[in-house]
Amino acid sequence: MSKVDVKIVLLGKEYSGKTSLVERFVYDQFIGDDSYQNTIGAAFGAKKIEVSGDVLTLGLWDTAGSERYQSISRIYYRSSHAAVVCYDLTDAESFEKAKFWISELTQVEEKCKIYLCGTKKDLIANGCKQRAIDYHNVTDYADEVHAEVFETSSKTGEGVYDLFYRIAENFWREKIVIENVGNGFNILNVEEKKTRSCCS
Repeated sequence: MSKVDVKIVLLGKEYSGKTSLVERFVYDQFIGDDSYQNTIGAAFGAKKIEVSGDVLTLGLWDTAGSERYQSISRIYYRSSHAAVVCYDLTDAESFEKAKFWISELTQVEEKCKIYLCGTKKDLIANGCKQRAIDYHNVTDYADEVHAEVFETSSKTGEGVYDLFYRIAENFWREKIVIENVGNGFNILNVEEKKTRSCCS
C-alpha cells in the first residue's frame, strides 16, 4: 500500500455506523447489522481519491465505540488531519456521545478538521424509524466547533462519497495554499481563485 496522505479517524458511539461507513466508501459494500461485530481497538482501511488531477490516499482508522476501548481510541486520533464523528440520526444519545468525542479530540488535536456525520438516513427515509436529532440543532453545534455536517446512508450510499471527497478536497486546498506561500506566491490570489471556482 502506498503512503497515506490524509489520516482520517472515525469516532462515535458503538452501533453509530462507523464501520458500515468505511465498508461503503472503501469496498462499496454494505455489511448490515446481521454481520456486525464490535471493533476492538481500531480497524484500518485505505482508498485513493482524485482531486483536481492529484491522487490522494485516504487512510481511515475506524475506532471502537465501546466505552471500555475509549483510552485505546485516543491513540488513533493523534496527528489526524480529519475526524469523522458519527452519530445515528435515530438515536439522540449518540449525538451527545459525538459531542463528547469532539471535546476529547479538540483537547489533543486542535488543528484536526471535524466532520459531523449523521448515519442511517435510510431508516428515516423508508419510515422504519423517526429522526431523533433535529438538523438545525446539529448545524448550530457544528458552527460552535467549526465542523461540517453530512447526513449519510451506508446502505444506499447516499452522501458517503461526498463526505470523503470533501475531506480530500479540503486537505488538497490547504496543501496548495501552503505550497504557494512557501514558493512566494500571493496567498490572496490563491484564495480568490478558490472562491471563483466554488461559485462557478
